[in-house]
Amino acid sequence: MSERKDHGETTMKNSERKGCDNTMPTPTTTNDEDMSHPASPATFTGDDAQLAAELSTQLETVEARLYEVTEQTRRLPDETSKHLLAAGGKRARPNLVLLTARLGDAENDDIIDAAVAVELIHLASLYHDDVMDDAPVRRGAKAAHEVWGNSVAILTGDLLFSKASGVTAKLGPEAVRIQAETFERLVLGQLNEFAGPPEGADEIEHYIQVLADKTGSLIATSARFGVMFSGADSALAEPVRVFGERVGVAFQLADDIIDLTTTSSESGKTPGTDLRERVPTLPVLYVRAAAADGDAAAAEVVDLLDADLTSDDALETARAALAAHPVTEKARAEAARWADEAKAALAPLPEGQIKESLFAFADSVVARTS
Repeated sequence: MSERKDHGETTMKNSERKGCDNTMPTPTTTNDEDMSHPASPATFTGDDAQLAAELSTQLETVEARLYEVTEQTRRLPDETSKHLLAAGGKRARPNLVLLTARLGDAENDDIIDAAVAVELIHLASLYHDDVMDDAPVRRGAKAAHEVWGNSVAILTGDLLFSKASGVTAKLGPEAVRIQAETFERLVLGQLNEFAGPPEGADEIEHYIQVLADKTGSLIATSARFGVMFSGADSALAEPVRVFGERVGVAFQLADDIIDLTTTSSESGKTPGTDLRERVPTLPVLYVRAAAADGDAAAAEVVDLLDADLTSDDALETARAALAAHPVTEKARAEAARWADEAKAALAPLPEGQIKESLFAFADSVVARTS
């Protein structure tokens, strides 16, 4: 797509600026609240206080295990490996493992390892994503490449991927195969986003597939692992996998809206980062389609988006204009539709608190955009 910025060029420029910096400054934060412990599992379990407490206890074990697995004897890899881990986050993927595990026997070490593995994969991908996007902030903290440079950030991501593989190997060959397939989809999703849609392809369909690969695949694996390693009915593995993939798409569509409509203190990211990087998010695709169909207001927004967004003022003007256009509400509705389809996939699950909690999980994804 002609309007997209070349991520490779961005990375090269960033590398030239910081790649030779061998200093090791202490990481700094920009938002103390974002550096706190992960969000309560109650975010994903509705009003069941007992279930939330049980998940919270398990999540504490997962958190301790994450620090144990990422421990390094040398100072630099130890600091860099824990940088984003210490920055908190909702731990949505471990929470989903723990939730679906309650369809069987959730009280076993394999469930903890599965939750650790999926979070390590997610954390690793964030180090790489931030380099590619030249993102200055992640979860209220400076992005790793801003602290230590591109090379260290990339290598830290690689290191965490290797740690995830070691944890998954303990779970057996099937888990390794699933992780390998998931990792392939993560990479292909990133590559396909970078390359853009093939000539003549539907841009929105291409974008949704990118989201399914980049985000949905790992969330789907999280839900699947919970069923697999809890000894639950194997017939439930496919419904929760589909649920995870669809809720993952909804999750990323919601993030597109958050990038447009929240402040950096609320999201832990610089608002409008995707616009500056020329990432064709759903609101952008919608507004371009509206402009092509003759919507004059949409055409004005497109002109702002296609202008030089280097300055913060220009970026903010474009961000505010897109956020105010009806296409952003249309994108919010699409995120809600994917969340509803995720819930529909759970029809084969038995009625009860776990199914209701998975519904609450899907609802919480979209509620973040309100």
